Amino acid sequence: MLSVQGLAVRYGPVEAVQGLSAELRAGEITALVGANGAGKSTTLLALSGLLRKAAGTVRFLGRDITRLAPHKIVAAGLVQVAEGRATLTTLTVRENLELGAYTRRDGAAARAQSLEQVYALFPRLQERGQGLAGNLSGGEQQMLAIGRALMARPKLLLLDEPSMGLAPIVVQDIFRTLVEINRQGLTIFLVEQNVRQALKIAHRGYVLENGRIVLEGSGAGLLAEPRVQEAYLGG
Repeated sequence: MLSVQGLAVRYGPVEAVQGLSAELRAGEITALVGANGAGKSTTLLALSGLLRKAAGTVRFLGRDITRLAPHKIVAAGLVQVAEGRATLTTLTVRENLELGAYTRRDGAAARAQSLEQVYALFPRLQERGQGLAGNLSGGEQQMLAIGRALMARPKLLLLDEPSMGLAPIVVQDIFRTLVEINRQGLTIFLVEQNVRQALKIAHRGYVLENGRIVLEGSGAGLLAEPRVQEAYLGG
């Protein structure tokens, strides 16, 4: 579904991502894991067109999207849930969700159906639909951010640190939901500092260190990899 070849991203003289290559297969959860500052979020922002690529190519469903504008990347079906959730706090929950469908041209009935599907996935959002997004808890805001992305009817969902700042029990709920979304057919690219949680649900994974891929394999295989256990799992 997504092919990344030789991706490089620079912040001035600093090369934050260096020659990254990866393949995402349709129907899978792929995890990109690593320590804080490894270049994970930079990678997602570059794939979404929000950061300029210094080198490399990105192909999505066979189409070269390397230089495509961010809104056109969203319209093509590649949608990102930002780190920190980026909900519009002065709008209602429902208004946030409806804004997620801004690129769609398939009519009000289709968008209303998508809204009902999001509410079925996150009943709490329906309960809070007329309330301001700024009044939601952290976990509810993460649900809203994911729900808003789903309103765009993505073919590939990029998630940047969905567990950040959340209580462990809420993290478990979010990851269970991601598994359910994937079971329904959505391909997911998950960037996560919580290496254990990410690799437990991932079909395949990549380990990023200092902007470079240093390991790749199945999620289960990487969990059992001694280098991963020593560096990230405390054992």
